[in-house]
Amino acid sequence: MDILYTASTWIIPALLGITLHEAGHAFAAWKLGDPTAKMQGRVTLNPLKHIDPMGTIIIPGALLLLKASFLFGYAKPVPVHFGRLGNPRRDMVWVALAGPAMNFLLAYLFALGLHIAPLFGEGVGMWLIHNMGNGILLNIVLGLFNLIPIPPLDGGRIAVGILPNSLALPLARLEKYGFIILIGVIIIMPMVTRELGNEINVMSWAYDVLITPTFSVIAKLAGLS
Repeated sequence: MDILYTASTWIIPALLGITLHEAGHAFAAWKLGDPTAKMQGRVTLNPLKHIDPMGTIIIPGALLLLKASFLFGYAKPVPVHFGRLGNPRRDMVWVALAGPAMNFLLAYLFALGLHIAPLFGEGVGMWLIHNMGNGILLNIVLGLFNLIPIPPLDGGRIAVGILPNSLALPLARLEKYGFIILIGVIIIMPMVTRELGNEINVMSWAYDVLITPTFSVIAKLAGLS
């Protein structure tokens, strides 16, 4: 029962955070000149339009049931034809930024929701509070994670768009190895260094230096004590 309750407090935050991230990309691409996502019905806040069965449902659900220390998921990538953008290199940066921006906006909206949750009474109110808290945390993590400057993450595309060609081109070539690099740094490196007696955990560092301060800023902006 505890597992089911915990899972129920993550379903809505995960569904909204993962899918509306892609809606942000779709909206930005449409406004900057590429109608591809718009024609496919992806410029919408309806999360059902963005769901990837494996990445949005099966993988996050399995991680929740296994009580994993992290939650990972993804939605259907938004198709963007960069050649249709008004200024492809510059606008690529804005399209990439729109996904994390959506996550930070959602984190703020979930924080505002904490003001309303207690009005629903002790039982439902507490369930809503857990949902809102998870929504803040999850969207901050998604926003910051996607800003890591390694392609194919949004941060990698942003870096490729703003760096000079001498740096941008080698970085762009890393795209097919991007997730392997991330797995190595986030999962394998802590395991190996822990066995060697001096653990290097990037996620712990990120939690202390990036995630917690961002959480505090959003809570303050939402008027939470």
